[in-house]
Amino acid sequence: MRRFLIWSALAVVIGLAIAGTGYWAYWNFYARFQPVTVTRNQAEIQRLLDEASWLSGGGGGEPLYVIGYRDSASTQRYQREEAERLRAGGVEMRVIVFARADREGAPQSTPTERSTVAELWLSRDWSLYERWIATPTRNWTAAGIPVADGNLARSAVVEASRQFTVRLNDLLRDAGVATGYPLVIWRDREGFLKACACSDSRSWAFVRDDVGAPDAVSPPTPLDPVDTAPVAPVPGASPGAASLPYPNLGPIPPANGTIPPAPGTPGTASPSGSAQPSTTPRTEAARPTTPRAPPQPTKQDDATFF
Repeated sequence: MRRFLIWSALAVVIGLAIAGTGYWAYWNFYARFQPVTVTRNQAEIQRLLDEASWLSGGGGGEPLYVIGYRDSASTQRYQREEAERLRAGGVEMRVIVFARADREGAPQSTPTERSTVAELWLSRDWSLYERWIATPTRNWTAAGIPVADGNLARSAVVEASRQFTVRLNDLLRDAGVATGYPLVIWRDREGFLKACACSDSRSWAFVRDDVGAPDAVSPPTPLDPVDTAPVAPVPGASPGAASLPYPNLGPIPPANGTIPPAPGTPGTASPSGSAQPSTTPRTEAARPTTPRAPPQPTKQDDATFF
């Protein structure tokens, strides 16, 4: 009986260890990358998204909001790799950028970044946003953009972008969404609001599956070859023979067999028109001989011959 109890307790411990390991593996490799269905504060979250100054490159379709800041490498990579896939699935990516607030007195954004964020929230210029993310941070000077620091109106816009992000994260945290960037929010095919803190690229596939976007976009179809005009056949050639260009024979010598002197040799005209003095005697062409006279009749004793 005692041995039975010992083996039973050991089996229970082993079973619990296997179950715990399986649950941890399920959560670590699958569950934590899945999007979260928002069941609380949906109306207020949607109102914040509609009132924010989002940017879009067009495409139409169902909106998908991507919230992030300029120096977030995962946000830039998500936009670079997923934009075409989402557009192919009929989804419109709407980007909302903000400038991070100072942390313990240390600034987390640059003056040029704050000026650009204020300009994007006011103008919603997609071409400006494309130029901004395509330029390295150290090379971006925000030329032609009004400075936000010291400008009361533009500083208020920068602060509004920060307050928008803080309020949105508070509402999503109550629904079980962790804080991370890019923060992706959309509605699925049934109309439920979903969110994902997609800082890990392993969660991007779940977003594509939920909105019906393809995992890969096929390359553009190459253009058809241009038809060329047919070449006229060479006279006398067979119908299937390919036409060849006429050869360049160069200068043809005269019929009497003498070869004309090459340009630039003594005795010939130079390109300027003046004749060069000749140092060697020229060979005259042979003239035709005088034709012989026809034979004259002569008389001999026995016959006449011609």
